[in-house]
Amino acid sequence: MLQISYIRENKDEVIAGLQKRNFKELNLIDDVIALDESRRTLQGNSEAIAAEANSCAKQIGELMRQGKKEEAEAIKAKTSGHKSQLKEFGDELVRVEQELHDKLVQLPNLPHTSVPIGTSPEENEVVLEHGEIPSLGDHALPHWELAAKYKLIDFELGTKIAGAGFPVYTGKGARLQRGLINFFLDEAMKAGYHEVQVPHVVNETSAYSTGALPDKEGQMYHITQDDLYLIPTAEVPVTNIYRDEIVKEEQFPIMNCAYTPCFRREAGSYGAHVRGLNRLHQFDKIEIVQVVHPDKSYDTLEEMSTYVQSLLQKLELPYRVLRLCGGDMGFASALTYDMETYSTAQQRWLEVSSVSNFETFQSNRLKVRFRNGEGKMTLAHTLNGSALALPRIVATLLENHQTEKGIKIPKVLVPYVGFEYID
Repeated sequence: MLQISYIRENKDEVIAGLQKRNFKELNLIDDVIALDESRRTLQGNSEAIAAEANSCAKQIGELMRQGKKEEAEAIKAKTSGHKSQLKEFGDELVRVEQELHDKLVQLPNLPHTSVPIGTSPEENEVVLEHGEIPSLGDHALPHWELAAKYKLIDFELGTKIAGAGFPVYTGKGARLQRGLINFFLDEAMKAGYHEVQVPHVVNETSAYSTGALPDKEGQMYHITQDDLYLIPTAEVPVTNIYRDEIVKEEQFPIMNCAYTPCFRREAGSYGAHVRGLNRLHQFDKIEIVQVVHPDKSYDTLEEMSTYVQSLLQKLELPYRVLRLCGGDMGFASALTYDMETYSTAQQRWLEVSSVSNFETFQSNRLKVRFRNGEGKMTLAHTLNGSALALPRIVATLLENHQTEKGIKIPKVLVPYVGFEYID
């Protein structure tokens, strides 16, 4: 959530940032500033009346001790309306603060200065490309046909059990899933991340605190009877570990990783681009999350991007890195890098990871703070990234590593899966 003081003091800059994101409801800025002015006026009036009431109470007490009852009663009569005035101001303050909050949570984060202008994925900036796209010939199969040929994934059985978008992994397909999860977790811990196991459901406060609500309300599975949400990513519970916490500056960087299933309704998704593993309602992912000093967050973002790239290199996958344009970024992000691997059989790039810096957007909602060197309470910066999401990694592994002998397993994965080929 944007800080109201920043909006008030930097209105033109805020509007320019929101325009870069292609955000249309710019009238919210004037609404927020007006409501904040009302809030501060009400607070000032309430404090003035409260101060006057306290002063009168002291005068009345002193006059009573001096035996000047008539004078004391005269002052008491003049202050009889203080209580009702305070209640009136208090009720109005609650209403204004709620309306202000409701407006603020509709505003996305402001983009970093390096974010390119654009409104669609086609306008994202290609930062780099790595690796050669293999030449597989005319007989290359897409991953859903390879999955059927080698009995790795049963999409129809998943549809029978739960519905479309919930595949069943079998045999070497299941072992490949498990091997990738363990490989990614081991690599994260080697890189200094602390593994945590977290709930796969969160309450409304947790979902709100990371920006999942209200932005992704229609995309999350809601357990209405218990008012809980299935997590769209481990980012939500992991980041909420530090909600309402004052961390110590010497703890930075705070680095956590977690494996969880992820659940997304993906409402409105259909067509060839969602076939097979391209888009699922349930999938596995390892998430990396950092809470860092504000001065270090952009260096940290580059380090996280480099780390995710190292995983793709070890999996022998061609990939590219995109800097997302303003109109394609997530609601809470200030700067996002997407990593995409090339699907040789489908002849297109598939997103497999996003690494984002949220600056203070999440920490302002979470109230994750620390005391800086001057003793001033300061909001930390939060970052996260997929390291990695499995479905499209599996899809491109199957497609790019298919040979006449079968599907060749990357060398780093062989100890985790126990076989060199899927045949």
